[in-house]
Order: sequence, then structure tokens, then C-alpha cells
Amino acid sequence: MTALRITVLAMALGGMLVLAACQRADQDGGGKSPAPAAAAAEGISLTAEQVAKMGITTAPAAAADDTPETTGYGMIVPHDAVAVAVAELMTAEAAQTQSRATLSRTRHLAGTPGALPADALDSATRQVASDAAALALAQRRLSAVIGAAPPKMMQDSALLQELASGKVKLLRVTFPLGASLPQTPASLHVLPLDAATAWVARPVWSAPADASLPGRSFFSLLKNTDAAEGERLLVRAPGAGPPQHGVRVPASALVISGGKYWCYVESKPDVFERREVATDRPLGGDFLVTQGLAVGERIVTSEAGLLLAREMNPSTEAD
Repeated sequence: MTALRITVLAMALGGMLVLAACQRADQDGGGKSPAPAAAAAEGISLTAEQVAKMGITTAPAAAADDTPETTGYGMIVPHDAVAVAVAELMTAEAAQTQSRATLSRTRHLAGTPGALPADALDSATRQVASDAAALALAQRRLSAVIGAAPPKMMQDSALLQELASGKVKLLRVTFPLGASLPQTPASLHVLPLDAATAWVARPVWSAPADASLPGRSFFSLLKNTDAAEGERLLVRAPGAGPPQHGVRVPASALVISGGKYWCYVESKPDVFERREVATDRPLGGDFLVTQGLAVGERIVTSEAGLLLAREMNPSTEAD
């Protein structure tokens, strides 16, 4: 009888323990809220009034292209070196013109009553040869300043005078080794180091190698700029490879979370979805995004930070 009582008591105690465990499990699990993963995947849903109150605006994503570019380093050549070379060239050209006229006149008078002595003809001939050599030397000195193969427009004496006076700036630029330059660029985009102003330099032609910076060097002309002589500049030129196609995303649309850049897209009316974007392709003050966004999708262009705060803390109310 005693053994039977012990067995019944043991079974009753075990049932009570099982019941208590079940009640505890119900208490622990019953208070949990649903995981927010499904809601996050669907985006942040707001009312039209909340959107207006938060100041959220959207704009359709516009198509954009980005041509690969390579960056070099330029310097404005002091105009005194150009001025000396141009002055020597002008002087040599004038001297040759005069000596040729003298030789032509001497030959024309040969055999006439007013003819000069034979030694005068020999002297005029020697002077023409001497002046031709001086002109060739002046041309070589100028080529050492502006390059051995400048464009034909550089033969214009008026342009050379503008270079000599400093009105037109001579730009020398070098692109480092490994820069993707398939050929001589048609033009260059020039940016001062301390300003947002950009200039266009053209034409472009080959320059002697820069001993301080191995790579490909070019000359170009800058007009109507306030760049100072000797000023260092950043220079960009079209690189090799096809253009990249994507959409333009303004910088105001970006937010940072978890060390990554994101933007919000209005996937449905008043429903906003966060998408990761790459910022490795600057496009002016904006960015070219080649993946994750489609042309025409409406991107949040203002107050994206409020949407991020709302997503991180769903209890946040619109101010």
C-alpha cells in the first residue's frame, strides 16, 4: 500500500511539472511581436498626409551615360619662355625676308648699268643662307617650347603673339604610366585644385616627355581663363572603353547605413523601398548607378534621412 501511494504521488508531481513548463513556454512566446523582415521587404508604407508632412519629394530616375576618363596633372607654362622663342622667330623671319629681297634686287640688276659688283651678289647669297639657318634655329628653339609637331594653327603669327603676351595660356599635361589613352585627345577638361570651375583646353598635341613624371605628355591651349602661370591643375581626358549606361542619382537622395550608401524608391504610391547603390562613378554633383535602379523609377530626392529614421524605428512619427 505504501508503494502504491508513492507511485501515485510521483505521477501527480510529474504532471504538475509538465503543466508548469507548458505555461512558461506560452508566457515566453506569446509576448513576441512578428518579425519585421516581411514588412521591411515590402517597404515603408505611409499615408499621403504623412508624406506631405515629412516633406518627401520624388523624381523619376533619368537615363545617363558616363564615358571612362583618365586623370593627369597639368601646369601653365610661363609665357616668358614662349615670348623669347617667338621674338627670335619673328626676328629671323624678318631678316630672311630682307636678305631675299636684297638678293633678288642684286640679281635683277646684274648686267645693267646700275649693276652691283660681283662680290655684292656673292655677299647677298651668303646672307640669304645665313638668315635661313638662323630662321631654322629659331624654329627649333620654338619647337622646344611648344613641341615638335604643333597643329597648323600654331603657325598663325597672331596666335603666337597672344601666347607670348600671356593672353592665351600654354598648358602642359602629363598622364601617368598606365593611363588609358588610346590616342591624342581632341580636348581636355581642366580643373583648378582649389575651385569648382572647369575649363576646356584645345587643340591638343604631343609634348616632350616629362622627366619628373613618367607617362604621356601633351600641350594644349587655354583661352579666356584666369589660371596663373606655374599653377598646377587636374586634367581629365576621355579614356579607352565603351561608355557606361545607367541612371543619374542626385547626392541629396543618398543616405548612409551600415557603411553603405542607399536611396529610397517609391515602389507603390506612398510606399518607399530602400535600395543599395554604388557611388564609385561620380557624374558632376550626382552619381551614375548602373545596377539596382531602372529608368523612370521614382527616387526620393529630399528627406530620405527621415525615411531611414522611420525604417530603423517604426514608432517614429512624422514631425
